Amino acid sequence: MASATARTEKLDLRLSPTAKRTLQQAALAAHRSVSEFVLESALARAEETLPDRREFNLDADQWAAFLAALDAPPRHTPRLAELLTKPSVFEQDPG
Repeated sequence: MASATARTEKLDLRLSPTAKRTLQQAALAAHRSVSEFVLESALARAEETLPDRREFNLDADQWAAFLAALDAPPRHTPRLAELLTKPSVFEQDPG
């Protein structure tokens, strides 16, 4: 269990004196060290940011529409077909 929670990584950041004072005051008010406060705050924000990128919930009608879209044949898009047949800028001869 200790290895799962061991803090072996380090994160450095630069901040303004005003930002540092604000974090110090907030950490003091929360009875935490600045490191603990910043880590807890950053992880809480990360958990707020990531759920819609990890999972999404659909009701029965939305699920059916989603499956239908996955099962539908691809639409013909001439501009995409043209783009995929041209050499990329990385493949073009520089001369």
